[in-house]
Amino acid sequence: MNQKNIIIAFLVSCSLLLANGQLDYYYYYSFCPNLEMIVKYGVWAAMKNDTRIAASLLRLHFHDCFVNGCDGSILLDDTKTFKGEQNAGPNINSARGYEVIDNIKADVERACPSTVSCVDILTLAAREAVVLSGGPNWPVALGRRDGVTANLKAANTNLPSPFEPLANITAKFAAVGLDIRDVVVLSGAHTIGLAQCFTFKNRLFDFKGTGQTDPNLDTSLATSLKTSCPNVDSSNSNLNSLDLVTTYKFDNAYYKNLVNNAGLLESDQALMGHPLTASMVKDYSMYPYLFYKDFATSMVKLGNIGVITGQNGQVRKKCGEVNR
Repeated sequence: MNQKNIIIAFLVSCSLLLANGQLDYYYYYSFCPNLEMIVKYGVWAAMKNDTRIAASLLRLHFHDCFVNGCDGSILLDDTKTFKGEQNAGPNINSARGYEVIDNIKADVERACPSTVSCVDILTLAAREAVVLSGGPNWPVALGRRDGVTANLKAANTNLPSPFEPLANITAKFAAVGLDIRDVVVLSGAHTIGLAQCFTFKNRLFDFKGTGQTDPNLDTSLATSLKTSCPNVDSSNSNLNSLDLVTTYKFDNAYYKNLVNNAGLLESDQALMGHPLTASMVKDYSMYPYLFYKDFATSMVKLGNIGVITGQNGQVRKKCGEVNR
């Protein structure tokens, strides 16, 4: 499939996804025409200071949309009377980028006061993080409104875990309207970023309670990881690249790693254990443009989960707190 056909197919799929008319590509065109440039610059500046932030912003968007839909609830700070999602198990000491969204929001407020929602900023920032890392671009329809509450319980139960079997992860995706291809495609976000040792250490020293190394893990990679993640608790927060080949470049090396049994997380490598997902992994490892096209389409689907529009919700003045 050539690039022209890929673009046509993607735009057709976008049109179908927006058939409900809830969101609009030109939503802020008259009221905040420089929005996308402000967000792009904010993400670019953050990436200049922190090589990890692109992956963090992409993950922040993912974790927001899987809990109560894409409503910016993950951005709400805890208070004495309010417990948000930031300290849920999957987020505490790992979700990052809140201050980047806050900084961009402050810039947007100076240009267009009380106009642009925090969740729209987060959705745009996730795209810019991918594009500025060398990945695909896609049009983002806008008009999401910010939620006025968060869901700590859902954050603890709805977010996929690297310790879960593929069937559980697929079920969690299905619960928010995403299918098994979306599982494989969005897992490809692990082509950038880092993971803490505790998320995969069981594969090195005690795979499934055997006291052995995961036989599905490349032996040379396992040896290297045991050096950076020794079998002591103090190493649990040590960081390792999810993709050792091109850690900060958005490409299809992640899938090539899986084909070679060099996926870092057990949940990633499991994609090679099922015939349907394995065939997709092999396709994406061979055809980067196919991965880019499908990733863009899945990101549109992700960004449309449970959106709040119209007069519902609000446009927060500060992303960490509900308007008073």
